[in-house]
Amino acid sequence: MKLLRQTPPDPQQLALQLDFFSPDTPSSQPRVDRPAPQHVPPTGNIPSRETPELISLPPASGPKAATPGRRRVQVGDYLLEYRLQRSKRRTIGFLIDEDGLRITAPRWVPIAEIESAIREKQRWVLTKLSERRERSARRLQPQMQWCDGATLPYLGNDITLRILATQAAGVAYDADARELTVCLPPDAGEQQLKDRVQGWLQAEAKRIFAERLPVYAEKLGVTYQSFALSSATTQWGSCTAEGRIRLNWRLIHFGLPMIDYVVAHELSHLREMNHSPRFWATVQSVFPEFQAAKRVLRDSGPESLPIF
Repeated sequence: MKLLRQTPPDPQQLALQLDFFSPDTPSSQPRVDRPAPQHVPPTGNIPSRETPELISLPPASGPKAATPGRRRVQVGDYLLEYRLQRSKRRTIGFLIDEDGLRITAPRWVPIAEIESAIREKQRWVLTKLSERRERSARRLQPQMQWCDGATLPYLGNDITLRILATQAAGVAYDADARELTVCLPPDAGEQQLKDRVQGWLQAEAKRIFAERLPVYAEKLGVTYQSFALSSATTQWGSCTAEGRIRLNWRLIHFGLPMIDYVVAHELSHLREMNHSPRFWATVQSVFPEFQAAKRVLRDSGPESLPIF
């Protein structure tokens, strides 16, 4: 999860947004301003192997022909595969995408220095590749089945879906049993079930957002004009200079700390309409654990949430 970089805003028309479900982008990758030739010892806790394990990612959509510029480098006990792209840039850039590690380097930098730079950043590279592997594995997991007894996430925990065949319409939640009972006509289809559940989740999201926003607005000493639910597919929330807040209803799937983080984040923009160090200090002043919550939301892809 990353925050969009903002260009100097029009004070009358400013929206600051919090990204979600987004892959790593070049702007968030480490740079090596001067490729360092010195060798860095292998990262700790990496098991020894007689034959080095090849680290790469499978293609995003089926087999592909060999990519020009693909190379391999020994990194500790691992054999790391990467793609090399030469460019006119002045520094070495690192990017982890669906095809693995991509290095962009100036034309004049020799391979030895590029690979030394990779070893220098090996902890970051191996961590990001591992995260990508986990996301790819989650995408292969079966999606939620919309039937009686299915589970779905609500406020950070699973609740069980119960379907009651009756002409009476309604949705009832038993907090003690953690069961959501949905009343539907016997001939109702799956989409009707989804619509009822989504309507209940959105109502819950609106209720909880209405409770949390005043709490953090008071802590920050700010006043917001209004708030509304969002169904955006790439943003957890946004805030305008006029104090209009939009919060993604899908936050209801996550625990209260994640909801509070996004609420605090958006309200903090009413004091700092940017993502400067002063902005993050403002967020931290009312939500000290923001880094942990930020990581959870960043690492939560659409494959981990129900599809409505």
